[in-house]
Amino acid sequence: MLRQCGHLGEKASHPYGDLSRSNLMKIQQFLEHHGIERNPFADEDAQTDPVFKESCINSTYHPSWDKIYGDPSEPNTSIVFGEKGAGKTAMRLQIAEHLSDYNAEHPDDRAYVVEYDDFNPFLDQFRTHYGRHRRVEKILSEYKLWDHMDAILALGVTQLIDNLLDPKHSAEQLDPRRFDRRDARDLLLLAAFYDRSTTDTVKGRWQRLRSLLGFSTWKAQWDLAVGVVLTVALIVLSFFGDFWSTWLGLIWPYPIILGAIWAPWCLRWVKRWWMSSRAVKQMRVLSRDGTNMRQLMMNFSNDELSNQPTPTKSRTDDRYELLAKLQNLLKRLGYTGMIVLVDRVDEPDLIGGSSERMKAFLWPMFDNKFLKQPGVGFKLLLPVELSHYIDRADRDFYQRARLDKQNLIRSLEWTGEALYDVANARLRACVKGESNIALRQLFDESINDRRLLDTLREMRVPRHLFKFMYMLLVSHSNAHTEDAPVWRINSETFETTLALFRRDQSMMERGMNAV
Repeated sequence: MLRQCGHLGEKASHPYGDLSRSNLMKIQQFLEHHGIERNPFADEDAQTDPVFKESCINSTYHPSWDKIYGDPSEPNTSIVFGEKGAGKTAMRLQIAEHLSDYNAEHPDDRAYVVEYDDFNPFLDQFRTHYGRHRRVEKILSEYKLWDHMDAILALGVTQLIDNLLDPKHSAEQLDPRRFDRRDARDLLLLAAFYDRSTTDTVKGRWQRLRSLLGFSTWKAQWDLAVGVVLTVALIVLSFFGDFWSTWLGLIWPYPIILGAIWAPWCLRWVKRWWMSSRAVKQMRVLSRDGTNMRQLMMNFSNDELSNQPTPTKSRTDDRYELLAKLQNLLKRLGYTGMIVLVDRVDEPDLIGGSSERMKAFLWPMFDNKFLKQPGVGFKLLLPVELSHYIDRADRDFYQRARLDKQNLIRSLEWTGEALYDVANARLRACVKGESNIALRQLFDESINDRRLLDTLREMRVPRHLFKFMYMLLVSHSNAHTEDAPVWRINSETFETTLALFRRDQSMMERGMNAV
């Protein structure tokens, strides 16, 4: 049996009138006659679909599931293209749910999940960096691979710190005692650059993390301590003793002596200021304050920052090293791999569903070195419009992306038989008891099996199936009264509703293509 419940968007409208009128047969009356407690086709968005979340997410799958999901112990990359309503978001939710179950069963071999699916905060900040007066296409053309890496690092680091500081809200218990001083340094360094939480002040949250990790900063403050002690001593000595009062009575030695005392601290301050300023400028997708970052960096000694990667240049090299640091920290906590889920690329305000803008934004990620990092798997669930650009891509793109290594699925295809199984799975999820209700039982003999399957094949994706079935239930209910109910949908209602669905779908697709 094919495995998947489909999903999608907003609840369909009632195109055939007000169902509250008592002289009409109600949908619920029809469903209850067949032992169905709630409408299986009322919701079209997997994120708000209770039928999917409660019953289908752990039991029904798309036929390409095994290839896309892979083995969590050996994370791999999959690139999937699907049209709107094909179930990409449902698959993302399924992957996240199954990884959560896998982690519960394998506490020492877990997979760390980063959901990179809300791009608006990063794109808004990126646009602010370049100025809102510039054309969107020009702005998106400047979006580089290291910008994506900064966003993924920000999501991963913030999530890790949240789980460490507030373990009650984490399904997986993390033990910071597994970190040595070098690990603590790496996490605090990543936090200074990438922690984007707004639950606390930047410095307050960083200090809480430092205290949790038991990371002492006295080594970094020796120049400050020496400066304070020697300055106080200089002031005290200037008031006692004939020799000191005579020699220090002169004005010109003071600036020289104070300069020598404070030179090490000033030099360190300048280095941290320069590093922070450069990092704030180069991290174009994050809103960071240079002053706060410089103050946090002052807690590290020169030795602790020596040869450490920092996101201060327009390149990926440092980001790869910082990502490796994050992976090493995760391994200490029992995460042997990382899975990055990429979805809803067409939804950000700045992209607005434009395929050209999606391409400009996403194309930098098609890099074999990035997609095939050891211990990291990317699940790219992408709109089918982007597959057309891949078909027309040049040789350099294929050499860089190496799509032959990425588990490429060009389309989340659905046959009529597949959608029939989808409908049956949802019906059975909504029945009372152990009923084996099937979609075929809702139709009378005037609609034969071949006609039903041919119509479902025409739907193409689960979202269209749900829209059509909802319209069909409304149409049937409005065609009969409560006093004389009819418990099977006849061919006349079926064909009339199908014609209306085709018209509505054609208008919608023309509008979307125009965009």
